[in-house]
Amino acid sequence: MKKIIAMLLALVMVLGLAACASKTEPAQTEEPAATETTPAAEETTEETTEEPAETTEEPATTEATGSVYYLNFKPEADEAWQKLAATYTEQTGVPVKVVTAASGTYDTTLAAELDKSSAPTLFQCGNQGAINSYGDYCYPLDGTAIMDQMTTDAFNLKGEDGQTLAIGYCYEAFGIIVNKALLEKAGHSIDEITNFESLKAVADDIHARAEELGFDAFSSAGLEGSSSWRFSGHLANMPLYYEFRDDGVTAQPATITGAYLENFKNIWDLYTTDSATTGADLLAATGDASEAEFGNGEAVFYQNGSWEYSALTEKYGMKAEDLQMIPIYCGVKGEEEAGLCSGTENCWAVNCEADEEDIQATLDFMKWVVTSEEGTTMLAEQFGPCPFNAAKTPENVFFADANALTTEGKYVVTWAFNYTPAVDDWRAAVVDALGQYTAGTGDWDAVVEAFVDGWATQYAAEHA
Repeated sequence: MKKIIAMLLALVMVLGLAACASKTEPAQTEEPAATETTPAAEETTEETTEEPAETTEEPATTEATGSVYYLNFKPEADEAWQKLAATYTEQTGVPVKVVTAASGTYDTTLAAELDKSSAPTLFQCGNQGAINSYGDYCYPLDGTAIMDQMTTDAFNLKGEDGQTLAIGYCYEAFGIIVNKALLEKAGHSIDEITNFESLKAVADDIHARAEELGFDAFSSAGLEGSSSWRFSGHLANMPLYYEFRDDGVTAQPATITGAYLENFKNIWDLYTTDSATTGADLLAATGDASEAEFGNGEAVFYQNGSWEYSALTEKYGMKAEDLQMIPIYCGVKGEEEAGLCSGTENCWAVNCEADEEDIQATLDFMKWVVTSEEGTTMLAEQFGPCPFNAAKTPENVFFADANALTTEGKYVVTWAFNYTPAVDDWRAAVVDALGQYTAGTGDWDAVVEAFVDGWATQYAAEHA
């Protein structure tokens, strides 16, 4: 919000915020009527051109009104959202435009789009920092039809007054994905790996025999933009989680100590040593390359999340029984009892500054997504478990892994990175420092500085 407000006249800001604060939920509309498809004419940042998916559901039955503009932040789900949007338009006549921000640019894209006259009506606020920035744009969702469909509010985000401003529409898990078939071919079993020491022993052995085996331990830990978020976000969660757990942190802190950054170094050094791609080559290594290395059987281990299941099984034809996700071990005492990293940054917010008919159209679309056959199928396939009454059970084995570990009594490693201030800027500095360290032109102290001093700097700027 601060990035945008700086560009607005004071009078407009006051009037705009007052208007938002006074809005009430639009009256509920009747079911929309079946009309010809009217897809959005504007081009999207990342957009597919495939035909709309077929549907067996009866078309809606009243006159269409309003429109929806969804600013999506997951490039890997763009195609699915485009198809679903086209299906909804075909059934209802309500135009639904989906624009997908390029990887790593969501915050800046959202800031720019919200400042336009044709702003998104539906967007992402993935953590409390985003609520701090964009909360004045968020329509209060308590009492709306979409809230009535929810089975839990555990993943929802609230404003200072306690109103629900963004709802978590799915939850995910990430860790180290293992190709069990390759692991066994190398003479090891997944049961051997219970902590960092045992993970390192197995990885070191595989890497030492990579030429003989025909595959290596880890897929490339690329620091190019399409891959770096796995480490500046997800891997960075490990030291943040343990620090916050020790200190009892329950809200975004102004500073961090970096108490567990040696553990971060442990696992990063393992990723970048026991791999076919090392050193400066990692600066240009992409997310697609890392996925392909694992999917094509060139590596046993691959740090990523539950969202990779479809790509691995469909794109690369991997067998579900050969896949398992294990915790990210980094040498913390007691980590044998750790589970997977579970949480969400997938939180929907509705733009309170949109026209009333567009707000209602957006709320209607959201409800359809979480109740219709087409919507619940897409959510299960693309996002896994969703906290809605009509949600389908996903086939994704990685969720079974997460549930099994929880059932065993393992602790869930929650998503501490959701507290990151000015997330894009903070992560960019961490990636830069990691890149210099990995290429051999810098030292680890620079990574520590990017983490610790960078956090304090970004927090201060965000709260100035």
